[in-house]
Amino acid sequence: MAEHDLNVPAPAHAAASEHAVVIGNRRLTIEDVVAIAHGRQPVRLNADAAWRDRIERGAQFLRERLADGATIYGVNTGYGDACQVSVPMALVEALPLQLTRYHGCGMGRHLEPAETLAVVAARLNSLAHGYSGVRYVLLQRLADLINHRILPRIPAEGSVGASGDLTPLSYVAAALVGEREVLFNGQLQPAAGVWRQLGHPPITLAPKEGLALMNGTAVMTGLACLAYTRAEQLVRLSSRLTALATVALDGRAAHFHPTIFAAKPHAGQAEVAGWIRADLADWDDTSAHRVQDRYSIRCAPHVIGVARDAQSWIRRDIENELNSANDNPLIDPDAQEVLHGGNFYGGHIAFAMDALKTAVANLADLMDRQMALLVDDKFNNGLPRNLSRATAERAPINHGFKAVQISSSAWTAEALKHTMPASVFSRSTEAHNQDKVSMGTIAARDCLRVLELTEQVAAAHTLAAVQAVRLRCRLNPSTQVPAPVRAFIDRVGAQSAFVDEDRPLEAELRALTLAIERGELIEGDAHDRP
Repeated sequence: MAEHDLNVPAPAHAAASEHAVVIGNRRLTIEDVVAIAHGRQPVRLNADAAWRDRIERGAQFLRERLADGATIYGVNTGYGDACQVSVPMALVEALPLQLTRYHGCGMGRHLEPAETLAVVAARLNSLAHGYSGVRYVLLQRLADLINHRILPRIPAEGSVGASGDLTPLSYVAAALVGEREVLFNGQLQPAAGVWRQLGHPPITLAPKEGLALMNGTAVMTGLACLAYTRAEQLVRLSSRLTALATVALDGRAAHFHPTIFAAKPHAGQAEVAGWIRADLADWDDTSAHRVQDRYSIRCAPHVIGVARDAQSWIRRDIENELNSANDNPLIDPDAQEVLHGGNFYGGHIAFAMDALKTAVANLADLMDRQMALLVDDKFNNGLPRNLSRATAERAPINHGFKAVQISSSAWTAEALKHTMPASVFSRSTEAHNQDKVSMGTIAARDCLRVLELTEQVAAAHTLAAVQAVRLRCRLNPSTQVPAPVRAFIDRVGAQSAFVDEDRPLEAELRALTLAIERGELIEGDAHDRP
């Protein structure tokens, strides 16, 4: 993915308020976060007076406990292993800002606009549960970051995923207090200047508000929401490409018969087979070359179905994390309790992302194997070598999709390499206080990289499969291409012409990859949507 595309979506605050995602006293979905991230919907804080009152009561209860002389971690103590260090009342107000500053050490690429907005939305929703002891005005300023597209420059690297995403989230906190740079109106600007343009002074953090902003799982969770949606799209696309490959190879639709999948009742596997059957409606396989197609065709529902079935529990875990109070300590204004715990631990997201990246990499491997069949004239049942349609005179110097298949293999190998689970690489850090950590943010970033590579494989397979079906129809004009397959070929053909003579395909691959990432390539009839 490109570093910070400056063509940021227009501010969503101009949209009608009835289309806003309501934050507070309701459960968000992955789709809510994705809509916010891509600028399709602004956010609006819940107008319910009781909810707002609970937020304010949490901040007030915290102040009362401080006034009573209570010891509260991260409020009048040092952070982490320094929890035994008492902070005098004269320095309590300064403590939150110090936390944001010394964590300003992130490295790596900066999160893209959509990723940044997903992170801010996840943090806002967590604090809106009313267990964090923050003021209502803090929630308002976080909502302003989203609605005015004030994007903190968040480095991707530096979180171990327990004690929360401290270092990357420090850049969100810093933006609120008017420090560091933000992306605003397509330009990098000092945060303080942006707040002046909007008529708001930078916020002064109250006790615990620095910790509440940073001590949580918002980075891994926001990225997980985006990853889930992209994986969902790849599941559907890889199913459709299996149908195309079946037509191109003159294969058998019978491999997707419902009885086969009723006999092995994994719901996602059966659903994938159903999609492929629908795409192959009216496909006549009586003249198929083989009694059984090779595994990458015949067993495609069994491969794709693993990802489809995993989506149910992965969605559950992402949305539970999204809809949780995940900082420490928790402030309960109703029970009048301060609760020291470990809700900042990102283990569920770590495991979900490790699983998802493995499932997605298997999709890359499947599509790469299908493409290898298509280009190889020893296995493609009569199609030209490398899917080249050059004239006889030009055939000796034309190589069709040979290099595309090599590149696809390279992208697949890299995707598979990234499936090493991040969650098993826990490190003891911070003077052995954070001695068991989740690595959830690394797992989420790995998953996004696997998705990026797999989308490239899907783009290559798409071009090859469309070329192959067109060649099959030219070789055998009586070939009856099923309507869903034909519609998909027409959609791809509008972006990439038939390859008669060798030409560079990079631009077409990049355009298709972007369309796949955005979910645009499989738009169409009802069963095109996951």
